[in-house]
Amino acid sequence: MKRRIITTGDGSKTIQIEDWDEQYHSKHGAVQEAYHVFIEHGLRLFQNKKINLLEIGFGTGLNAFITLLEAPKQQLSIDYVGIEAFPVSKEEVEALDYCQQLDASNNREAFQRMHGSPWEETTSITPDFSLLKQKKDFKEIEEENLFNLIYFDAFGARVQPELWTEEIFLKMYHALKKGGILVTYAAKGSVRRAMQAVGFTVERLPGPPGKREMLRAIKS
Repeated sequence: MKRRIITTGDGSKTIQIEDWDEQYHSKHGAVQEAYHVFIEHGLRLFQNKKINLLEIGFGTGLNAFITLLEAPKQQLSIDYVGIEAFPVSKEEVEALDYCQQLDASNNREAFQRMHGSPWEETTSITPDFSLLKQKKDFKEIEEENLFNLIYFDAFGARVQPELWTEEIFLKMYHALKKGGILVTYAAKGSVRRAMQAVGFTVERLPGPPGKREMLRAIKS
């Protein structure tokens, strides 16, 4: 499928899959969406502790890199697992240039280490941030009671409805510790109902630019 780099509404870049008319991040603002959905309504609920974090759809690494930048501010130590079936290319990562987009040139070495680290191996990126990238299908996730927080950032249900089913959310429910949280940009009623069907307590929250709502699910 044809892919190209586009500039989103906040000036940051993302990858567009033209055949699907789908982007890795919101066309209204890639960085704004990442901060609003995953940091503001997910990561910032945790302070002064060590957490295990799972990202469903590692993609461009934007969410992981922003999390790395935010962790010291919240005094967090993070073991980060990113699942991705189809890794982006080195050329695409360089073209996105998120260090410049985030005014984080002094963290360029950490950004390069994130993308250059071997798949299937845990790598210490900073003293308080380790990364395990796994190349596999989301249906292969079998962890139980391990994660405090899940970033659910799969492609939308319009193009990949199989990723937004009760089957997948049951795996997410099992993977979380009691009291664990899942956040996603999605807000479709079918997604909310699938989450509730497997046991999540689900909140509707104000969405990022371009979206009215988003969802946060809690394993209560």
